[in-house]
Amino acid sequence: MGKEVYYSDYLQLDKILTAQQTESEKEGIEAHDEMLFIIVHQAYELWFKQIKYEMQSIVDILRKPSINDNSPDIFTVVHRLKRIASIWQLGIQQIDVLETMTPLDFLDFREQLRPASGFQSFQFKMLEAMMGLKFADRHGKAFYKSHLRDEHIEEIAKIEAQPSLIELVNGWLERIPFFDDTYWGHHQEIRDHSFWQSYRQAFVATLNEPDDSIINSFSQTFFSNEKREHQRLSAKANRAAIFILAYRDYPLLQVPFQLLDTLIAIDELMTTWRSRHISMVTRMIGLRTGTGGSTGADYLSKSRDHHGVFNELAGLNTFLVQRNMLPAIPDLLKERLGFRE
Repeated sequence: MGKEVYYSDYLQLDKILTAQQTESEKEGIEAHDEMLFIIVHQAYELWFKQIKYEMQSIVDILRKPSINDNSPDIFTVVHRLKRIASIWQLGIQQIDVLETMTPLDFLDFREQLRPASGFQSFQFKMLEAMMGLKFADRHGKAFYKSHLRDEHIEEIAKIEAQPSLIELVNGWLERIPFFDDTYWGHHQEIRDHSFWQSYRQAFVATLNEPDDSIINSFSQTFFSNEKREHQRLSAKANRAAIFILAYRDYPLLQVPFQLLDTLIAIDELMTTWRSRHISMVTRMIGLRTGTGGSTGADYLSKSRDHHGVFNELAGLNTFLVQRNMLPAIPDLLKERLGFRE
């Protein structure tokens, strides 16, 4: 029998339960709700650590030279992405607890927090970098560098230099051989491919009236070899992704579909979390600046609008067509995507 493990020792509760040191108590100020404020934010940081842990494992799997979509690897990626989504749902719910604190309760200790700010959560910024948010795409870049410690900026920069989740997903999508000549019988230039000619025709038929801008966007999204500013997915990756989204009912595409759909859900959950945070900040401090010197709710709103990473995947839903209008695919490809005896 191995050594006995005691509950509080295993969880190191002596460290965790003594880590709530209120600034108001140090100043001799009565501020009952500061304890709640600290514990909620500490809980967030623990969950950020768990998300980073899951994200790193996902990145490690997707960095493999090849991934069989019918192997345990892709199932593991989806499972851990769904766990991340569940954690973000919990993060949104934690705001309900924090909002039991009234604006006046917050004012009791708010001045003691300066210049600390949630903006300085380097773990959250590491998470964004792991997902694929680059420094060049961040809102408020000057504020970013002036309010984080140098060692944290360096850590985040190291992560940005590594392949991000969205880059690895792009590579995975590009490797999927839906349009190999093996299935279609003869070589066809992708823009003139019989499938895409039929799909484009079906898509245009779904529009209420001809719309040149959205039709041009179709061509840009699926056939352009040049990436637009802030574009993270290539045309080749977009073609694979829309095929997965449109033909997801085939057994072999169910798990890839869940992967894409969960990435879209994570972006949506993070946007919801940011929106709830903005509403809470507005409720708590109105139009005041943040404790760290930002413009408060206005800064948070612009960050929410600029910091989506997987929004291009959600944007592909613009180009979906109903099932009964989908182009037929070759029997050999159908066999490949179905169950085999």
